[in-house]
Amino acid sequence: MPLHELAPLPPDLAAIQVEIEGIARSYGLDFFPTLFELVDADRLNEIAAKGGFPTRYPHWRFGMEYDQLSKQYNYGLGKIYELVINNDPCYAYLMRSNMPVDQRLVMAHVYGHCDFFKCNAWFAKTNRKMMDETANHGSRIRRYMDEFGVEPVEEFIDACSSLDNLIDIHSPHIKRREECCRYDFDPEKEEKRKKPAQRFAAKSYMDSFINPRGGEQAQEEPEGPRRVPERPERDVLLFLLEQAPLMAWQHDVLSILREEAYYFAPQGQTKIMNEGWASYWHSTIMTRHGLSPADFICYCDHHSGTMASSPDRLNPYKLGIELFRDIEDRWNRGAFGKDFDDCDDARERREWNTHAGLGRDKIFEVRRTHNDLTFIDTFLTLDFVREQRLFKFGWNESAEQYEIESRAFPKVKAQLLASLTNAGRPIIDVVDGNYRNRGELYLEHRYTGVELDTREAQDTLRNLNLLWKRPVHIATALEGAHAVLSFDGKEFEIEKGEAEDSSPSLEDLLGHGKGN
Repeated sequence: MPLHELAPLPPDLAAIQVEIEGIARSYGLDFFPTLFELVDADRLNEIAAKGGFPTRYPHWRFGMEYDQLSKQYNYGLGKIYELVINNDPCYAYLMRSNMPVDQRLVMAHVYGHCDFFKCNAWFAKTNRKMMDETANHGSRIRRYMDEFGVEPVEEFIDACSSLDNLIDIHSPHIKRREECCRYDFDPEKEEKRKKPAQRFAAKSYMDSFINPRGGEQAQEEPEGPRRVPERPERDVLLFLLEQAPLMAWQHDVLSILREEAYYFAPQGQTKIMNEGWASYWHSTIMTRHGLSPADFICYCDHHSGTMASSPDRLNPYKLGIELFRDIEDRWNRGAFGKDFDDCDDARERREWNTHAGLGRDKIFEVRRTHNDLTFIDTFLTLDFVREQRLFKFGWNESAEQYEIESRAFPKVKAQLLASLTNAGRPIIDVVDGNYRNRGELYLEHRYTGVELDTREAQDTLRNLNLLWKRPVHIATALEGAHAVLSFDGKEFEIEKGEAEDSSPSLEDLLGHGKGN
């Protein structure tokens, strides 16, 4: 039985759910059972502040998020229309004050999300019982607060939360290391491990001559300090769990935050696709099945508000839905493949139509296999960029504002891909946990053209030091030169060296470089 019980929907909304679910399934959408709960605005803001999990562990930052959401709603600056959780069953929340047309729209949108959660490959490794798991996490952390005090536990959570992006988002799908199980009783390995070294009886003053150091014994004892890890590790939190001198409750709290970070990681990797897919289906269902003449204006007003473009930021809903529609149109017209790519006539390309009719099958295939990075890399075209008037922006020092730098297709696509690589976060590896043979922690930032924010880097080093209990260092590039930022627990230090070429390879950008 789930730990979070839901009140049944009123009969009118229950009937709408049955109708929308039937329409969604008729289009081929596949999803886990979906449970809707009707809540007021205050309760919805509270749940949203906790990431969608009502029973999540207590922390002051959730209160700050709740305060911000409540002010936005009270002052009419924005409100949450839908909130859905990747779980089996899926949980979704409806705001009580929404009009009936909005409830239909939200339900159609939710079923699009639920289909994406279940069928997209990047969600295949996520915990499908996370609603119950977060309740367990909350109970354990509350117990630690009762035993060790609220402030020490919250301060430790603060430190760990600032590091929760130092994970390897590809590791659920790639085998990075050999798994060793404590229940693996291999007779040959056990024999080698237990076999004693051959020694002869000798007086203490003669032992070094009769039993010299060498041969098999010398091979078993490595010379010099052992390197930990043996090769760079991108999952910094896992390394800290294995190597940092943490108390038992700290180890458990860090493991909880790491588990939740991996749960939320696919959502960061598929924001454009996920919102685009849900928007595509709520648009399809509402315009073809879910609207009465009286609801038309209200629906268009709310849908257009969601899809509105902004001069200073990218709207994932807009980009996602338009790119899915473009893919569907191109595959319906047969505007793909060698013949189409080799065509140089602009008019012929624009009017190209072989009546292939493969569009719907293609977008379902894309939904199943891609994330945002591969989605943009594969399907963003010159024609699409021109049609949507996309541009590359940059900071103008003299005007002190962001401005359009270029509308050239290669630059627009490159900036989009750079912002989506590693979910837009810097790539940082643990290189050495015994740096200088002093037990110091040495990390390396894979410089890809964007420097680390030194203030944020200092905060990260401070929190790493809190967990590691020894000096910590991170190698990066600052002002075109190699640099090492260090923190010994009291003072920060920046040591700069010579400039070096650290241009990223394609393997690095996609997260498949050696040593990951």
